[in-house]
Amino acid sequence: MKSLLDIVNLSTEFLTQKKIAHPRRQAEEIIADALGITRLQIYTDFERPLHPDELSICRERISRRAKGEPSQYIKGDVEFYNTTLHVNSHVLIPRQETEILVDKIANVLKNEDLEGKVLWDICTGSACIAIALKKKFPKLHVVASDLSLDALEVAKQNAENNQVEITFKAGNLLEPFKGEKCHYFVSNPPYITETDWQGLDTEVRNFEPKMALVGGNDGLAFYKAFAEFLPDHLYPSSKVWFEIGTAQGEDVKKIFSTAKWKNGVLEKDWAGHDRFFFLENE
Repeated sequence: MKSLLDIVNLSTEFLTQKKIAHPRRQAEEIIADALGITRLQIYTDFERPLHPDELSICRERISRRAKGEPSQYIKGDVEFYNTTLHVNSHVLIPRQETEILVDKIANVLKNEDLEGKVLWDICTGSACIAIALKKKFPKLHVVASDLSLDALEVAKQNAENNQVEITFKAGNLLEPFKGEKCHYFVSNPPYITETDWQGLDTEVRNFEPKMALVGGNDGLAFYKAFAEFLPDHLYPSSKVWFEIGTAQGEDVKKIFSTAKWKNGVLEKDWAGHDRFFFLENE
């Protein structure tokens, strides 16, 4: 019967052959999660033999990782801005850059009177932004939408798991919000070009949802739609936040340079790239 350490060593060797980055750490993390133990316990209890059902679970998960499936999908959840979120292949894996976006929004909202105020999160995916902001600002009425019904199921599960009340709507962009207005608006829309998508790492291209990544041929389709139609859904001087691609700053700024908008500001991520665009309507 194989011991715990035997399986870690064999898994490390297998992941190395499949050219998976950081194979030892990956093997340890996947096996520890599969068995409900810590990575440290692998070495404090390394001689423990694995039961056949435990061995089967470990093999199945290591096999998935060897095929390139992201470890977050294999584990089934991620940590994001002090929340735990369920993720699967119907939603993007939340990125660190989006935590920066949430933090920047929070720094504005903490100085606002939020009584009776409404925030929309469009292209919500896992609802990571909506949930993080609702947990931090319970007075805020948060509405989140997505075109993907599968993504919305994940989002609703995450809201329930995190015990926050969020209104969810299904539909494309602003279609579910006919006749409605908000005071705050945030979106991390698809912004990758079709060409750039072809060149993405296979772990992203083969497993994360393309519809949540590609924003038309130039990656700007969603920003163009919001620039034209969003003002009709905003109260005067509403605050708007977008996440953008690292090379899109000036293009996005130009899209929102019409008379309907004011105070447009590009902000950078930790790597020094233009990653966020904040503005207000007239």
